[in-house]
Amino acid sequence: LSMARNICLTHHEKWDGSGYPSGMKGTEIPWEGRITAIADIYDALRSPRAYKDPLAHAHTMKIITEGDGRVKPDHFDPEVFHAFISLSDTFEAIYEGTSCG
Repeated sequence: LSMARNICLTHHEKWDGSGYPSGMKGTEIPWEGRITAIADIYDALRSPRAYKDPLAHAHTMKIITEGDGRVKPDHFDPEVFHAFISLSDTFEAIYEGTSCG
């Protein structure tokens, strides 16, 4: 339950301290929150919503790696960010295999 609590409380915190609810930054953010943060952004961009169409993997990766005004690479733990990039094809395969959209 400790891991679930950390994820719930910290996945909107950002590496640069600009997140919420506590404004944690860097290693103050538990590793569970740091990992979930980038996965949550990926899922939010890829998933259809009532107010937007889903984005393709390539477009999603461009936003995560280059930023778009809301999402910035500086928001993520650099180690998690680079691991995510190196495993992006795996994320795509998992998403495509489990997507309900």
